Amino acid sequence: MKIVIASDIHGSAKWCSELLKAFEAEGAQKLLLLGDILYHGPRNPLPDDYDPKRVAEMLGGIKERILCVRGNCDSEVDQMVLPFPIASDYAAVFTDGINIYMSHGHREVLPLSQGDVYLTGHTHVPLKERCGYLHLNPGSVSLPKENSEHSYILYDDKTFYFKRFDGTVYDKIKV
Repeated sequence: MKIVIASDIHGSAKWCSELLKAFEAEGAQKLLLLGDILYHGPRNPLPDDYDPKRVAEMLGGIKERILCVRGNCDSEVDQMVLPFPIASDYAAVFTDGINIYMSHGHREVLPLSQGDVYLTGHTHVPLKERCGYLHLNPGSVSLPKENSEHSYILYDDKTFYFKRFDGTVYDKIKV
């Protein structure tokens, strides 16, 4: 199963559109969203083409293919306008014999086992780290930090590909 993994859209209609184009171009079956979908948050600047209502409408077009966790900027009001659940702090996907757990990254780490994969967003900086389990962060769709680029991760056949929105792979890790 091909899965696109993304985080921190923060209400940017421009970057949500880029994400949806990448999702379709990748031929992915699922889109995992790691939180902070609509609101930009008080510590962030307004992202390009800030339009949370439009972002909710765009994501609604593929709502059956989205699995999302709640970020620190997501609220009850956001859940009222998004047509897919975002209320959970944690979620899991099991594919290809791999346990993939996801959280926004602002809560405590779940108890994980050797070989598990833990996906987080929150920092807006891509990360790949082995610490008994594999910890991955796709960076931010709309507001990258620390000189990183707008990015996402593609999972395909036990490999995680870190990608820019022009389709370039800039890093990868095999499970």
